[in-house]
Amino acid sequence: MNDFVGMEDLLSDFLLEAGEMLSDVDSKLMDLEKHPDDSHLLNDIFRGFHTIKGGAGFLNATELVTLCHLTENLFDKLRNRELTLNAELMDVIFAATSEVRRMFDALQQTQQPQAAPMQMLENLKTALTGKPVPKTEMKEAGAVTQSPVSSPQPSDVDWDALYNALTGTDIVEKVGATRDPALIAEAVSEEESTKKAFGRRTSDVPGATVGRRDGDVPTKEAKESTIRVETTRLDQVLNLSGEIGLTKNRLTHLRSSIMQGRNDVETLRELDQSVSQLDMLVVNLQNAVMKTRMQPIGRLFKKYPRLARDLARSLGKDVELILSGEETEMDKTMIEDLNDPLVHLVRNAVDHGVETIEQRVAVGKPEKSLVELSARQEGDHIVITIVDDGRGMKPEVIRNKAIEKGLLTSEMANTLDENQCLELVFLPGFSTKDEISSVSGRGVGMDVVKTNIQKLNGTISIVSEVGKGSVFEISLPLTLAILPVLILRLGEQSFAVPLSMVREILSVSHGQLHKVSGRATMVVRGEVLPVLPLSQLIGWEDSDREPEVGVLMQFGNNSFILAADGFAGHDDVVIKSLDTFRPKGVAGVTMSSEGDIVLILDIKELLSEVRGG
Repeated sequence: MNDFVGMEDLLSDFLLEAGEMLSDVDSKLMDLEKHPDDSHLLNDIFRGFHTIKGGAGFLNATELVTLCHLTENLFDKLRNRELTLNAELMDVIFAATSEVRRMFDALQQTQQPQAAPMQMLENLKTALTGKPVPKTEMKEAGAVTQSPVSSPQPSDVDWDALYNALTGTDIVEKVGATRDPALIAEAVSEEESTKKAFGRRTSDVPGATVGRRDGDVPTKEAKESTIRVETTRLDQVLNLSGEIGLTKNRLTHLRSSIMQGRNDVETLRELDQSVSQLDMLVVNLQNAVMKTRMQPIGRLFKKYPRLARDLARSLGKDVELILSGEETEMDKTMIEDLNDPLVHLVRNAVDHGVETIEQRVAVGKPEKSLVELSARQEGDHIVITIVDDGRGMKPEVIRNKAIEKGLLTSEMANTLDENQCLELVFLPGFSTKDEISSVSGRGVGMDVVKTNIQKLNGTISIVSEVGKGSVFEISLPLTLAILPVLILRLGEQSFAVPLSMVREILSVSHGQLHKVSGRATMVVRGEVLPVLPLSQLIGWEDSDREPEVGVLMQFGNNSFILAADGFAGHDDVVIKSLDTFRPKGVAGVTMSSEGDIVLILDIKELLSEVRGG
């Protein structure tokens, strides 16, 4: 039932403003823990709770008002030096902010929030009297509630197929030196069947979240539908729109003149100038509109110090999360999709990466562990790194654990180098922990991190040094709205493939193609690569025409050559999604300069659908 009929706009404004204010309060609380006597921080946090309480009162959210009032009174006493801040009191305060956020979630569903837990209210009242607060078990902020589910027994799972389908060595293992294209398709297509055998649905469910156990019912979180834009950026869009209107009027006038028979050199020169000006203005307008979607990644980063702090407290560790590059901008929609992978990587660094205080002291390290989360722009990509100064990762331990869990055979393991051993942590079911806790040991998570990063056309890599720490590096495009593509031709139809997958364009002649086990292959600088005709990938009938162009494509850790009739250059295209009907293997569509529809191909999905025949 909607408890806010006629107040939807006010509720939306309140949630936007109060949500940002609460995030700011969380950030200031982290600073306050380091500087408990900072009067400016105490005053700012007091005002934050006071403002949230006022808005909640206007919306008649009584339980939210009660909680904010108690917390506000607590900070009033702290800033007046009637109380002294300590770790136990900080736990009570952080628990209160978490409860406020949960109440915001209820308001988001246009429902009045339920009362805060009685124990939490009693702790706040006890703290107000100056008495010591009873220590309660810390619960990590943002922890995913796990429900017990039955999972398949190891004997029910084809672990070899799982390994072959989901590691980067699937094609190499299956086809060896010949790299049979039919076996490439077979290996990739096994991904779906092995997911079903393993019971995993995470990557198949929109809005899947990192940390969910297999079999859990997915809950899709509502994404923010609003965005804050600086007025200067909107002014630029408005100015460019006005200039485009003036250029359009000029072109309309020139068209009338030409239709009346005036085609002298001066008129044609003016036409050429106007078209060039329109082209420049449209490019500038496109860039200006894209900038309105760009947001500083710091809005996402500022959530994680609190998460790291709460998790470290629950594990008895002393961890500080250092942020850098928060001003780096990227597409807002991508920032939202990054949340789950980054949550898991930060939790992973605190839980698995860094040692306990006793372990660090024993090896001569400072008691406080440092985890750094940073972002920077490199060309048209954003690079995000998560660095810890913990124990590092031992490739041989990871390899032996994978063998022990049946994720790969000893023969397979002996072919892997150190970097490939580190990559094994991305296998479903892999975990180095034998015990199950509220945050680890369930063997899920890192594979979903990699899957979610790949969905954003990104990559993730690991560098680790034993005893020194680990580095997880994520590389992502600035935006998914504009995609650099290579335009290929098949007959009269044009197709586009992501330029990020293209390594090289080759000319293909009949003498360069060789048959191995009845399949076409081609040798490129000593490497034998399978040749897959584009017509076979999209399910068209094979033609007798020999391919003229081969595109060397990189798929995971493997390569193949995509054969086509020709190519028409590369371009940066705006993707139009097909919401009502999307054929398999088609990521979206765009329009060519000639006005023709160009299908943008999803290469991974196409490879999973192809059957060697």
